[in-house]
Amino acid sequence: MTSIPSIRIGQRTVGQGFPAYIVAEIGINHNGDMRLAKQSIDAARAAGADAVKFQNYKTDDFVVSPDIEHTYVSQGKEISEPQAEMFKRYELSDDQVLDLAHYCRNAEIDFHSTPTNENGIQLLVDAGVGVLKNGSDYLSNIPLIEAMARTNLPTVLSTGMATLSDIDEAARAFHASGNEQLILLHCTSQYPAPFDDLNLLRIPQLSSTFGCLSGFSDHSKGALAATLSVPLGACWVEKHFTFDKTLPGPDHSFSCDPAEFKELVDQVRLAESALGSASLVRMSAAESKNRLAYRLSCAAKTNLQEGAILSRNDIAFFRPGDGIPISQIELIIGRRLSRSLSRGEIFKSDMF
Repeated sequence: MTSIPSIRIGQRTVGQGFPAYIVAEIGINHNGDMRLAKQSIDAARAAGADAVKFQNYKTDDFVVSPDIEHTYVSQGKEISEPQAEMFKRYELSDDQVLDLAHYCRNAEIDFHSTPTNENGIQLLVDAGVGVLKNGSDYLSNIPLIEAMARTNLPTVLSTGMATLSDIDEAARAFHASGNEQLILLHCTSQYPAPFDDLNLLRIPQLSSTFGCLSGFSDHSKGALAATLSVPLGACWVEKHFTFDKTLPGPDHSFSCDPAEFKELVDQVRLAESALGSASLVRMSAAESKNRLAYRLSCAAKTNLQEGAILSRNDIAFFRPGDGIPISQIELIIGRRLSRSLSRGEIFKSDMF
């Protein structure tokens, strides 16, 4: 894959060759309770998240009709209620957003959020965020994406429910401002998303098609999909996060709790460690040591007397690999031994 410039977010460099930037999407799982929001931030940091994400939407920007309902599972029960009513319940005020950003700075974890209007973007800029995030539902809101681009901040666009032309239009609009700091997230907008609908191979395709960094917004269960996304080139991994899956609300049931999120972080970091280097000529220190122990050398096939002239039939191949290598067998055939050898002794240059 063509090298794509990395992006600086807070104290982290995000891009190819760097550890994946792992985001705990708290979203609306604060339930309108600032104490719960801050507990969630602390728990996400303890679980290894690089950042937390909230949503500083304004409900009136996207839903006003009381007739549009949302059905979800909460505390084991299926609940239907008007979307406008539900979203209003979880709206954060500007002061609350600033408070959460300040709390994150003190907790030494990156903070960002998803706005739904230009005032919300400016609020985040004023809060000192290092990155902006646009949700999949807002990928078609080109004016908002253009406003994000004009901040010159790195921006992340989720691509759930999008066609190729949708993504192309959004990416072109973003780049038209001259801002090249774009990350496109592959996303399957199902909650939870079944594995046979994940299509993780779209992650590298996003990078190669649009010439930008790519990542994964994971709505599946467990850590497997997020872990698999890393060797496919995901530099950003995002997962819904809750302090407690049993809390009431639309997103808690399919979100990771702190223990599950820590497992995800651990598995992603393990995958990164396992990927290692693509060099074909480099081996680990342990392999170098084992090479001597496990490789074969030319050795005495039978007991041999001092003064014997070696023939091919006198030579076998035994461990360890610290003697004359098999590739040099022709150099010792016909040579005279300077001492007697027992069967299995490894030939060394001073034996002739």
